[in-house]
Amino acid sequence: MQYTHLGQTGVQIPKVCLGTMTFGNDADEKASFLIMDYAKDIGINFLDTADLYGSGLAEEILGRWLRGKRDQIVLASKVHFPTGDGVNDRGSSRRHIIKAVERSLRRLNTDHLDILYLHHWDEDTALEYTLSGLTTLVKQGKIRHLGVSNFSAWQTVKSIHIATVKGFAPIVCIQPMYSLIKRQAEVDILPMAASEKLAVFPYSPLGAGLLTGKYHRNESGRLHESEMYRKRFEKKQYWDIAESFTKYATTVGISPAALAVAWVASHPMVTAPVIGARDMKQLKDTLQFLDVKLSVEDRAKITALSVDPQES
Repeated sequence: MQYTHLGQTGVQIPKVCLGTMTFGNDADEKASFLIMDYAKDIGINFLDTADLYGSGLAEEILGRWLRGKRDQIVLASKVHFPTGDGVNDRGSSRRHIIKAVERSLRRLNTDHLDILYLHHWDEDTALEYTLSGLTTLVKQGKIRHLGVSNFSAWQTVKSIHIATVKGFAPIVCIQPMYSLIKRQAEVDILPMAASEKLAVFPYSPLGAGLLTGKYHRNESGRLHESEMYRKRFEKKQYWDIAESFTKYATTVGISPAALAVAWVASHPMVTAPVIGARDMKQLKDTLQFLDVKLSVEDRAKITALSVDPQES
């Protein structure tokens, strides 16, 4: 396994992050344990979860697996989305963040997170309150480092600026959506990350499975199970790109899943893509990307199958 650094923190992480969104949903506890055991055995010590996943069940499964292994794992979770029925059980208020993190720590059977992401921008809460709450948790030792997910470039830079001016804990990494289908991050987010020296962990490198070709084979998946994902990837253009890409992958003799992730990982600003799996077959298929070395010319050929994002 090749390793790199978490931004400028000095923390070493593998060049792939294992996501756990399937745990407790598509993958039961037994399957989830097998996936994590295999990942750990090959050197993947970086796991990503969220309090939202499975309404906390993913964190509970991960917490049971972590017993006796916590010191070997770089652990990331997220906060923002609703975690209960109360009017304050959501958002990025200081109140919700502190309560949600304490609950996550209990579910995860740990006393700290290596990374906590703000899972989404909160239009109703001033960043000073959000970053103050996060800094309190850092000072308490419950969080080591901070990141943001689903933030635009300007939202990220504003967060960094306020953290710097106010002496709050710094933002060290981002988690944007990025794939051959969804390339908007190339316009502002990835250049911003380069300028600010942030680690970049893209999620959904397979476009919710669209780039694997399974939907063109009439197989089931997230696009059939989630209205949010169906709308996110419903454009005919995305399906056309996926069809062209899977045909290209066949001609070069590489699994479409592996090639799609390899393309994301080959961007010079990407630190490590976040991958997930429902079972061992999916995991091993996707992890083949680690053996795929794309030249500049190879990447350009694949990129040409897509549509360049519009400049903002």
